[in-house]
Amino acid sequence: MDQPKDIAVIVGSLRKESINRKVAVALQALAPAGLALDIVEIGHLPLYNQDYDDDSPQSYVDFRRRIAAADAVLFVTPEHNRSMPAAMKNAVDIGSRPYSKSVWNGKPAGVISASPSMQGGFGANHHLRQSLVCLNLYCMPNPETYLGQAERLFDPAGQPTETARALLQNFIGAYAKWVAGFKAP
Repeated sequence: MDQPKDIAVIVGSLRKESINRKVAVALQALAPAGLALDIVEIGHLPLYNQDYDDDSPQSYVDFRRRIAAADAVLFVTPEHNRSMPAAMKNAVDIGSRPYSKSVWNGKPAGVISASPSMQGGFGANHHLRQSLVCLNLYCMPNPETYLGQAERLFDPAGQPTETARALLQNFIGAYAKWVAGFKAP
């Protein structure tokens, strides 16, 4: 039997009770057997600074090593002021440097956004995709998934509702097919 694909999951929200972390945890539980989702923490990463390219903090080294080892990446992001949160952008920048040594290069990726707003993080989702294209990550084109009024998708215990499970199952099923069939151009 084949080993499951190692999926590095980057959650853009640092908040303990984050809706996006709940989405990531639910996706872990719903993932088919061919995927192993692992949430890679980003809150401890110092702000990217080019001065660190020659002598990186250990947290940068560990993060880059973890992303480089992954078969694919899944980004789960909230929206901050119509864009991705600073922590997400910082992680993207750290992984992309030093110049020409990006750990993102050539990997299949997926983006899902969740927000209390009706738009479901549409702006963040697309700003993030714009950066990922530049870094040669291949984002799953469909289904584009924006979870609006996302706080309603989880019960008081933090478990996904039936509606949430259906939405997330559709997304993770499509993502599994995307990763399994991915061939770098």
